Amino acid sequence: MARIEPDSILARTVPLQDGERVVAEFRADRLAYWRSHLILAVVLGTAAGLILILLGNPYPVAGPFGAVLAIGARAAFLAPEAMGDVWRLTDHRLLGPGARAIPLAQLASAKVFLGAVQITTSTGDRHLIKYLADPAAAATGIMESRR
Repeated sequence: MARIEPDSILARTVPLQDGERVVAEFRADRLAYWRSHLILAVVLGTAAGLILILLGNPYPVAGPFGAVLAIGARAAFLAPEAMGDVWRLTDHRLLGPGARAIPLAQLASAKVFLGAVQITTSTGDRHLIKYLADPAAAATGIMESRR
């Protein structure tokens, strides 16, 4: 199978400043990654099957089967890139893939959103930390670090 190489833009990381220390790291969890894709395959497969039934297709099983195959292939192909995402929480900033650097003073909220953590800044920017094993604990830890 073809191997996807991480995007050179998204692979960039922000170096730590002098005296800055990493408090926590948030890495993608393999089980959460596959669970989210399984849920997506079940939901979309069910929808595809129901649509084929409504259209009178004599083979409605083709919808769920095709959805599972397509989403499974996509998930397998993109897994190495998704598993490479690392967000680091320091005592001054939240550092993410793609050279994202968010000062803790600019964090407005960190909320669980569909199994991920949605970060909102005071300027209205939004960032998503996906495929975490415990998104609620990550959101709580990020917001507590502002104090």
